[in-house]
Amino acid sequence: MTDPKNPFEAMLAQAHDMAKALNPALENFSPTDAFKGFEALWPTMPKEVMEMMFGNTVNKDGLDAKTRLLLTLAGLTMQGAQADTAVRQTVKHALEAGAKKQEIVETIGQMSVFAGIPAMTRALELAQQVLDDKGDDET
Repeated sequence: MTDPKNPFEAMLAQAHDMAKALNPALENFSPTDAFKGFEALWPTMPKEVMEMMFGNTVNKDGLDAKTRLLLTLAGLTMQGAQADTAVRQTVKHALEAGAKKQEIVETIGQMSVFAGIPAMTRALELAQQVLDDKGDDET
């Protein structure tokens, strides 16, 4: 008699087999490997699309996409920067929307007053991963 797998192990094995059947390249896919895994599947949205969806295209007097993304980054920092992917993706999109490295760092830094130093530090670490990947020429 074989020992039954626990439900979580069975679910992981089934998902792994399904992914392998759909695309053999997914056999070694690692969603935890920042930009080489799951996040790399989601391209950066072009600035024009962000302005149309999140910016002031419809509401002429509204906030632009860059400002909205910096506010989103502030909110994610306030939550303790617990959503690694969301923080990195927001930084990535903010850069595409025209935010400078200094603006990103200041946005996160200002949240230290409200969210505390640990949340700010974690958000800065996550943002730095994106900024390092982009290089100095784009920030």
